[in-house]
Amino acid sequence: MRTYQRLLITLLIVTLSATIGCASPSGNRGANPLTGSGVKYGKGVSRLGHAIQMGAFAEVKNAERFTAMLQAKGIEAFYFRRDNGIYAVRFGDFPSKEKARIVAQRLVQDGLITSYYIAPPNEVVFSSTKQPVRDSGDTRLPSYQAAKPPEIREPRVTSKGSGERDMGFIAARTAERFIGIPYQWGGDTVVDGLDCSGFVRAVYNLCGVSIPRTSREQFKAGSPVTRDDLKDGDLLFFGSSETAINHVGIYVGNGKFVHAPKRGEDIKTAVLDESYFERRFVGARRYFH
Repeated sequence: MRTYQRLLITLLIVTLSATIGCASPSGNRGANPLTGSGVKYGKGVSRLGHAIQMGAFAEVKNAERFTAMLQAKGIEAFYFRRDNGIYAVRFGDFPSKEKARIVAQRLVQDGLITSYYIAPPNEVVFSSTKQPVRDSGDTRLPSYQAAKPPEIREPRVTSKGSGERDMGFIAARTAERFIGIPYQWGGDTVVDGLDCSGFVRAVYNLCGVSIPRTSREQFKAGSPVTRDDLKDGDLLFFGSSETAINHVGIYVGNGKFVHAPKRGEDIKTAVLDESYFERRFVGARRYFH
């Protein structure tokens, strides 16, 4: 009972620490050296603060179970597959590295984790076009071990200025790395449209960007984009009308987008011209300028 009480107290502190002092969703947190000095965020979008990354899970089910435990306690955590095929769990939007470290150390002291990595605000986890490593089925690795900082590689450079990163391109390539991963976003109490919006939010989180939580809120953020002007990383929204958005995906070029179709199904690619999506397409939004 004492251990359970410590767990509840720790998770309460985690939730409060990740909320208090964070910038408002509509504010920018200054220049981001790893996303290019010329990058400007759209309405309702901001640079992500420090995040806590934990674990090295050889099997996706273990990462999913640990993430679900955090989500059940009110922590907005998600898991992703690294280049080496190992899964890590990440959460938080802390205003400083020290606040993130304090929370992480409490988790270590309470025996919830054995190690952690503090991801800085200017980190882009996947900045190369390298294809992700598929699950090998090798279970010899321990299901939980220290997570190492991801390697940062240079993506393509836009014509707008020297060294400026094409963040839409990075977001699209990051989304493609999730293809084939089974996911239940939002836990057991998921509401309509939260699985898909949780996936989109996780992708942008790994790009160092904080966006709204639900698909309806995401539709109100950023700048409108016409179908003829779609670019990598734009969000595509579906529903019966602009006031009834219930699905969202990330455009990856050539008329295709990546999305979380239904609860329990793998992340996959779909074609916008398919009759089902074409009939329900409401609009698109761009979060970078």
